[in-house]
Amino acid sequence: MGSLFNTYLLLGVFLVCFMPCSRASFCKLRRKFYLNEVHKPGDVLLGGLFEVHFTSVFPELTFSSEGEEPRCKGFDILGFRQAMTMAFAVDEINKNSNLLPNLTLGYTMYDNCGALVIGLSGALSLASGQEEQFPLQEKCLGTLPVLGIVGDPFSTFTIATSNVLGLFRMPIVSYFATCSCLSDRQRFPSFFRTIPSDAFQVRAIIQILKHFDWTWVGLLISDDDYGFHAAQSFQSDLTQSGAGCLAYLQVLPWDGDPNELRKIVHLIKTSTAHVVMAFVHEGQMIPLMEEVVQQNVTGLQWIASEAWIAAAVLQTPRLMPYLGGTLGIAIRRGEMPGLREFLLQIRPDHSNNYENNMVRQYWEFIFQCRFPPPPAGWVEAGGALCTGEEDIETVETEFLDLSNLRAEYNVYKAVYALAYALDDMLQCTPGRGPFSGNSCTTLQTMEPWQLVHYLQTVNFTTSFGDQVSFDENGDALPIYDIMNWLWLPDGRTKVQNVGEVKRSASKGEELTLFEDKIFWSFGEPPRSVCSESCPPGTRMARKKGEPECCFDCIPCSEGKISNKTNSVECTSCPEDFASSPQRDHCVPKKIEFLSYHEPLGICLTSTSLLGTLICAVVLGIFIHHRSTPVVRANNSELSFLILMSLKLCFLCSLLFIGRPRLWTCQLRHAAFGISFVLCVSCILVKTMVVLAVFKASKPGGGASLKWFGAVQQRGTVLLLTCIQAAICVVWIVSASPLPHKNTQYHSDKIVYECVVGSTVGFAVLLGYIGLLAILSFLLAFLARNLPDNFNEAKLITFSMLIFCAVWVAFVPAYVNSPGKYADAVEVFAILASSFGLLVALFGPKCYIILLRPERNTKKAIMGRCLTPEK
Repeated sequence: MGSLFNTYLLLGVFLVCFMPCSRASFCKLRRKFYLNEVHKPGDVLLGGLFEVHFTSVFPELTFSSEGEEPRCKGFDILGFRQAMTMAFAVDEINKNSNLLPNLTLGYTMYDNCGALVIGLSGALSLASGQEEQFPLQEKCLGTLPVLGIVGDPFSTFTIATSNVLGLFRMPIVSYFATCSCLSDRQRFPSFFRTIPSDAFQVRAIIQILKHFDWTWVGLLISDDDYGFHAAQSFQSDLTQSGAGCLAYLQVLPWDGDPNELRKIVHLIKTSTAHVVMAFVHEGQMIPLMEEVVQQNVTGLQWIASEAWIAAAVLQTPRLMPYLGGTLGIAIRRGEMPGLREFLLQIRPDHSNNYENNMVRQYWEFIFQCRFPPPPAGWVEAGGALCTGEEDIETVETEFLDLSNLRAEYNVYKAVYALAYALDDMLQCTPGRGPFSGNSCTTLQTMEPWQLVHYLQTVNFTTSFGDQVSFDENGDALPIYDIMNWLWLPDGRTKVQNVGEVKRSASKGEELTLFEDKIFWSFGEPPRSVCSESCPPGTRMARKKGEPECCFDCIPCSEGKISNKTNSVECTSCPEDFASSPQRDHCVPKKIEFLSYHEPLGICLTSTSLLGTLICAVVLGIFIHHRSTPVVRANNSELSFLILMSLKLCFLCSLLFIGRPRLWTCQLRHAAFGISFVLCVSCILVKTMVVLAVFKASKPGGGASLKWFGAVQQRGTVLLLTCIQAAICVVWIVSASPLPHKNTQYHSDKIVYECVVGSTVGFAVLLGYIGLLAILSFLLAFLARNLPDNFNEAKLITFSMLIFCAVWVAFVPAYVNSPGKYADAVEVFAILASSFGLLVALFGPKCYIILLRPERNTKKAIMGRCLTPEK
């Protein structure tokens, strides 16, 4: 709020001081700001704002002629070197015949003295000029005092300056103001900068975190706008990118409260996060590290913001056991050939146009001397008198240490950006210009916004190889160096460049790291995760009440998989696939059906063929011995028909073996049902014939045989069989059995089976067979005590008892058997009942025919049961 008030206050002062008089033919400057400056004349002037002094004494803001002037204190040698870098860039451009030919650049640079009011005063002076008076014209024509301003280095100062000069679209190119708020084009329409904004710094650090898979990190911030804006951007970008989570967020107190620092360091020590980021100032890191040493907190990987990555005060033998291996980002370092020679030529004499106060103060600071008389309003340097002939190379000073030119490189790029924009403007071809009616502009007719247009489209490459251009928000293509604190064996410290992060127009943001050069305190990159990654075959389950980076790994359930690390959910396999034992990929399900190739199928097939063979052998025996009494005694035609039907029963069991198909599903039950009905109906008719013959043997019973002649027997069998055939036809037509891939029995198997289609149809088919079997059993049971010559009734009784027992046991076994075992149970029931009928009905007869031929005579069959009359 204070800075905003000062902005509007000085805007009012500006309007009062420079408002033209309504009745005069010229405007008069009411008051001239007393500013520390350095000036070089030229055809066109560029402005500059630099911090050449740290602080200022400004007791009272007054604009009367008697007002006390500000007093600047604490000479900043690096700030002066930045100003001289601008002078070097201007001098280099003037020597370049390809850039701004036939035009000489000059400059006017002011010292902001670390004070907002002085910095803004310098900006207003650059925009309006320092002439005491100038004529008033109806049309404001003429060259501007300066075409653009390089600076101010501070975000707060730049905001104030841009708020005022932005009203007049004065181009401002800052080399050190990083606040992301300055990217607001609506608020700052003519602001540009060659240093990345804090928003990119945050993204750059997030890229480093992602590169090393550090997903669980702590964040320390300073108690000011720098820290709070950084925290806000960091949390927002971290969430959007999904790169990780914050284990904690702590604000470092400005006053270095020991109790508060003790709590913060204890939290850092007990946290599971091994990576700590610090968006703080150098002065706040010192008391923090003292407490870190006190609590002996080792094993941390520190990530430094650009505010303290180059802090030499922290690179001490006492702190390096804790800070060794620190990674951080720094402003891009550049090289400017010829700068050292240029700086050596700076001397306080009149021969090279450095006749200004700023150069004299630099000389006095370096050699601790003073020029007589001391400039009014400035603190005397004290010491001996300066001659101006001192040798700068005999003094050890940071001024000539050009190994780490970072802010200076940004100044260099800012000057060149303005120069290239001006060059593009002067090369405009009339009729092809970018303005209304394809017009161009000139130095004499130019308005500030027109140079802003050219500055927005400027694009060039420095001698160091960096591309410079501005996006729609006035931000240059950002680039940072990645620095690493190396702790040498002899105890010395080295800050080395291990990579860079930049954004290009074509490739976007790029991170380049030379990992083989990075020094790690632990010998290798640390791990910093809340939960270890979930391997394939598991899914992440977030822990309740904790950040999303903290989770449990839950194995995928059966039938589901995850084939990548840290899967949020498991995906279901396709219907014909099952999950692997590791649950990391889908495998084709095993196909299960009663196969001819498996032991069970082979056994049942062999048994079926064996039964068929036995039936054929028995039939052959009966045909061969068809004239013998045993064969002829009990209706040989029906016996042959029973053997044929049993043969079909054995063969129909083969339809239940093999991969189910539509025709086998439809045929298997029909063939089974019709075959068994044919067999049982023959047995039923034979039983009825036995009873009729016995009844006919009694006096007056001969009439009963006329109903059981050969034609009636065949007709009865055919009728009973046709009923079953009709049942099968209706069943198949109405709800046909179909092959089906069943995945319910086993999750890892596909069971091929035949669904009956209609349970009612299947039940009617079985019920009809059962009805005939029970009827045959009852009739045979009634005839069991007939004389031995009619003893086939006993065989029928026993065979029907076996048949019914098998099929009564079949029903529950079939219902409870899954998949291929249901088919196996049905085949077993068919085979068991068929063998039971075959053995019970034809076993004794074959025994007599083959082994007891003496009993295969009419006398033996008819006589052994007759007793002599008494």
